[in-house]
Amino acid sequence: MKNKTVVRSMDILNLFINHDALTFQEIIELSLIPKTSVYRMLLTLEEMGFVEKGIDSKYRLGLLFLTYGNLVSSRLDIRQIAYPIMLDLHKELKEAINLIVKQGEEAIYIEKVDVFQKVRLYTAIGRRSPLYTGACSRVILSFLQDDEIESYLDQVELKSFALGTITDKETLKESIRNARRDGYTISHSELENHTSAIAAPIFNHKGQVVGGISIAGIEANYQNENIVIFANKATEAANEISKKLGYHK
Repeated sequence: MKNKTVVRSMDILNLFINHDALTFQEIIELSLIPKTSVYRMLLTLEEMGFVEKGIDSKYRLGLLFLTYGNLVSSRLDIRQIAYPIMLDLHKELKEAINLIVKQGEEAIYIEKVDVFQKVRLYTAIGRRSPLYTGACSRVILSFLQDDEIESYLDQVELKSFALGTITDKETLKESIRNARRDGYTISHSELENHTSAIAAPIFNHKGQVVGGISIAGIEANYQNENIVIFANKATEAANEISKKLGYHK
């Protein structure tokens, strides 16, 4: 005899096969499970790491699923391929190196190398950020398909996180255009005051943007000639990872 609670919990998790993110009400409507039962099961699933609740109040699969087979195999591939490249870059520059992928309407940090970076930054494995803010997140947004960008810009509300967060959509559009022209993004005090980052996009064998790699640290280090140096290094690393994923220009 099947355990009813386990079956219902799996019914909720299975909803995320076809949906990146769902609100509490959407889960109720799609699962046809009573509200009080959904509430209890979500609390348990969240506590166990099977689901995570974002700042937008939407639920997504938790990082625990990074250990489970094919569901996130593409992310595991990126991590495995990117890590030695990130490590070499970190040893050379002594700046934090981050790897990020898109999850729903957000970006999530899935790898970080910061042994020589003494300042604690916003970035951390498992941390999320909106696609519009921070160099690494925005580099993914910038290289999505035009219709995906337009759809995102139509519905997103630009909220401030730090002194340099972009909160104007025209400014955001200009930043996207610049990223497409230059091949990288740069941010200053967007997620955390007095920190900066430069990021480049990572593409898969289909030519789709699947992630981003960034060099991040104290804002004072991301000025003048260092911008060119870091931008070139980030782009080279991103290109190398993309090539190993089967991408050809």
